[in-house]
Parts: sequence; C-alpha cells; structure tokens
Amino acid sequence: EVSAGLIGSCTNSSYEDITRAASIARDALAKGLTAKAPLLITPGSEQVRATIERDGLLADFEALGAKVLANACGPCIGQWDRQDMEDGVPNSIVTSYNRNFPKRNDGYATTHAFVTSPETVMALTIAGRLDFDPANDTLTNDVGEEVRLTVGAGEELPADGFDPGEETFQAPPVDGSGVEVSVSPTSDRLQVLTPFPAWDGEDITNLAVLVKAQGKCTTDHISMAGPWLRYRGHLENISGNVYMGAVNAFTGEVGTGLDVTDGETRAYPEIARRYHEAGIAWVAIGDENMGEGSSREHAAMEPRFRGARAVMARSFARIHETNLKKQGLLPLTFANRDDYDLIGPEDRISVVGLADLAPDTQVEVVITSPDGATTSIAMDHTYSADQIEWFKAGSALNLIRQRT
Repeated sequence: EVSAGLIGSCTNSSYEDITRAASIARDALAKGLTAKAPLLITPGSEQVRATIERDGLLADFEALGAKVLANACGPCIGQWDRQDMEDGVPNSIVTSYNRNFPKRNDGYATTHAFVTSPETVMALTIAGRLDFDPANDTLTNDVGEEVRLTVGAGEELPADGFDPGEETFQAPPVDGSGVEVSVSPTSDRLQVLTPFPAWDGEDITNLAVLVKAQGKCTTDHISMAGPWLRYRGHLENISGNVYMGAVNAFTGEVGTGLDVTDGETRAYPEIARRYHEAGIAWVAIGDENMGEGSSREHAAMEPRFRGARAVMARSFARIHETNLKKQGLLPLTFANRDDYDLIGPEDRISVVGLADLAPDTQVEVVITSPDGATTSIAMDHTYSADQIEWFKAGSALNLIRQRT
C-alpha cells in the first residue's frame, strides 16, 4: 500500500517533469479517479510554480486531491509535518526526490521510500498500491467502471513561455564594506561565525578517535536535516547533531561512542562538545563513499567547529571531500583499504610530514595504541596546489579574506 506520493523539489521538478505528471492527473480525473493517498508536489522554482499555475496544471493537481507546496526543499530534506502517519508504523511512500535514506523525508525510521519518476509516482498514488502496473492494470472509478491510465506525455517548454513569477531578488549594495551584520547574542537561530584557525605549520598529532563509522555514512548521518534546519544559521546549535546517525564500527550502535576522557559511552554530539571544550583535537574515520548524499556544507563545518582536524576513509563522496577541504580539514583515504581495520577506539592518530604536503604525494599517518605500540600507514589525498592553500589558511573563506 502506498501511504503518500511526493513529486518535485530540486530534482525531477522541471516544467516537463510536472507536465508529465499533470497529464496523468488530467487523464485520471476524466476517467473518474482521484488520488488514493496524500500527494505533495513541490515545483522546482518560482518560475515553474508560476507557469504551471498560469497554464492550469496547479488546478488539475488540486482537483485530484494533491497539495502543491512552495518551491523549496520541503519533504525532500525533512520539512514535512506529517499528520497522516505516526512514527513507528511501517509504511511505504513513492517519491521522485533524489534521496531515500531512512528518516530522510518524514523523520520516521519505519517509512520506506521508493524513488521513481514523477509519472510513476502519480500513477502509484492514484492506484494506492506499489504492485500496480500502470501499463497493464486497471482501476475501478467512481461509477464502478474498470479504466486504464494513459501513458503520461510532457511538454519540454511551455507554449506561451515561462512566467517569471514573484520577483524576490534583492540586489546587494555596490559597496558592502560599511554594512554591519547585527545578530542578537541570545539568538538560538543565528550566530556570527568565528574564522577557523590557520594551520600552525606543525604536524597534527595525538588525535582522539571520535567516531569510526561502519558502512553507509551519508551527510544525513553526519548532519541530519529536518528539525535541525532551524539552526542552520547557528553553527554551535546545529553541531548538536554531528555524527548522530553514524553506525559505530566497534559496537554496531547508532550515534554513540566512547568518550576517552572518562571511558563513558555518550552520544557523538556530546562527546564532540566535551572534546571541544577540553581542547582535545580529534579525527573521524569513515568507510566507503564517506559523505555521500546531499551536498551539505554543515557536514564539514560541524566537525571542524567541534575540533576535528582530519577525516580518514576508505573512499569519499566527491562533494563532501571538497567541502572538508574548504573548511580546513584533511580528508585522507587509506592507500591500503584494509588499514581501516587497524584503528581502535582508544588509539591516537598523528599525521606527520605535513610540511611536505604536495599534489600527487602520500601522507604518513601514525597509529598509537593504548600500550604505546605504533603502526605507520600511508594515506592518499586529492589536494591540488590551490586547495593546499585552503588548508594552510584554515579554510577557503580565510584565504579569500586574505586576498581581498
């Protein structure tokens, strides 16, 4: 059974995508059908929203029982105050959004999201069943007739051109040097950023292991969205979610690890806060494709803010790796992927020879176990000469400030 259908957001939400879904909606209405499950549609831009309203598509969707939302991330990033389903109830949704991680859309771990095209989302939501075959199966309409949906057809561009919609652009001042950004010190939503410190020219040594993630560790696992989005302008507050979704490679538990200051088990955000306040620098260890998913800058900013100096993984998702570099962190990959297994929860990690950091070279990392034994391993990086300057400056933004 389909409990909800979602179409749009930044992906599969162009005018053509929306017209394909709308053609099925019109066909269903003409044949006496309506949606059997809640259907939410998010246009990809204000231009698309205004154009589908002008061309009557929005009215078609609403007649079918759909709700057309503002052109924003919406349920794709967890901005869905879901009222039709309670947490803990197993259910399935169909979505044309580009992510289907657990708890991604509605915050419910028991919601299974199936990613498909806008047309298929529309057809399955009208049918109310996952096993419905739009090409061959029939549906019973409001007068008891068996009808079959017509294959959707889209229009690449609107015949009358695009309607630009509401103009919301505000041009910045020609000279912004005199502009003062005033933020209340008591705000829990906004916080003025303090520049991250520049590299001191020394090797990075004696790093505690905050987290060693096992398996999938997406940017959602590192910095969850949904209710946390209210703090995206307040780095300290949003850092309260750092690595809360990561699976502990040592215990198999989600979101908790060993606090080496006292041997207690705590949530990763709490350990990170304690390390930060105690001045303990740390490293995060990842598995394959570390940081896949949304290009979420906070997934790099939060570890940096809380005192991380490096992130080491078997492999990285490209955008997350670049974001780590931009925030002054060292993303390193194991030259021998099996070296991931060498790192224990109480080990200390050192990155040596950083004065010689250069493109197309390896970095030496020393693992020191609690009994004092050391193991030296080689790690790779993908830094260009320009990106190494980001690291030295403490962040890409610091370097821009220096050069302007």
